[in-house]
Amino acid sequence: MPRKGENIYKRKDGRWEGRFVKGRKDNGKALYASVYGPTYQETKDRLVKAEKEFLKASAPYSKGTFGQMLREWLLAMRPRIKESSYVKYVSMTKNHILPCLGHVALAKLTTELIEQFVCRELTYGNRTDGKGLSPKTVRDILALIRQVVDFANGQYGGIPCSIQSVKIKVKIKEVNILTLPHQNKLEQFLLKENSRIGDGILLSLYTGMRIGEVCALKWEQILLKEGLVQIRYTMQRIPNLEYDEKDASSKRTKVIVTPPKSSCSNRDIPLPLFLLERIKKQVPLCGQAFFLTGSSEKYIEPRTMNNCFKRILRQCGIPETNYHTLRHTFATRCIELNFDIKTLSEILGHSNVNITLNRYVHITLEQKRKNMEMLQFYETME
Repeated sequence: MPRKGENIYKRKDGRWEGRFVKGRKDNGKALYASVYGPTYQETKDRLVKAEKEFLKASAPYSKGTFGQMLREWLLAMRPRIKESSYVKYVSMTKNHILPCLGHVALAKLTTELIEQFVCRELTYGNRTDGKGLSPKTVRDILALIRQVVDFANGQYGGIPCSIQSVKIKVKIKEVNILTLPHQNKLEQFLLKENSRIGDGILLSLYTGMRIGEVCALKWEQILLKEGLVQIRYTMQRIPNLEYDEKDASSKRTKVIVTPPKSSCSNRDIPLPLFLLERIKKQVPLCGQAFFLTGSSEKYIEPRTMNNCFKRILRQCGIPETNYHTLRHTFATRCIELNFDIKTLSEILGHSNVNITLNRYVHITLEQKRKNMEMLQFYETME
């Protein structure tokens, strides 16, 4: 039976008619479009379909391009996301999405086109060296496209593609960790050197702090009485979107200090006793001072910190690796010492323990040998 407000009724000729407003006359009166059917339910189904098709055809961007929608999405998202995330999205948009998909009409953005785009990025990647992008990078780009498509469908509807059906397999990389001899050699060097940068490296090696977190750390976030370090900020260098090549004072990049991206990264980490006692000897007068410099005005940015770390590795005769190896090494050593996984996950600032197990923990050859020796011992007991 028809419901009040549906605008579906039975005609004198026995057919059912459904109407919806498709516009207004100059005097403000409604202009209607009609559909017909032999039954109420069939007419209702036809009415719903006709309204959707009308809205799709009359949508402001039904004849627009994906590039236009992408720019609208970026404009809508800018006040709601971190500056570093926005800069990353702009970079992916400019370098990868717009050159390949920017001209495509929204109504013609199909799943097949997206799959072709993914294949092209993995193969060529729009890079000057002709190499393809990594699966991880392409997956990030695809996630951005998915957000824009969802935004467009929510606003106007009618984009004929299913991003969810496009899958990219990302292989988890086996990253380097410091061997125990190399770790011991590095620790002995840092303990003798007695520098703030050295203490920063030790902090990462014994807490798993990221390089940006160490660079942004201030003394007021080190609670000496409680023996805790509070992670509340991170530092990074990002492209400056306001760069003006005609302005001599304008810089292409800039350093920013912001809260971490996720709430899980805000955490309190207990300090090992030896490191706590060492840190107590260097407390500056100003709590606003950066840990790595002892000054509230001067800081050491991640790029500089990574270069300092590599220089120290060369002095120690240790093979070159990046700063993040310290975090991987910390996680691996904790697993070797049978740390509770949940506790370790919280110390690292992960949202769940699976990230800790799958991404950051790498069983060493020595650990494998120990496990195999346990198996051999078990067999001799029987």
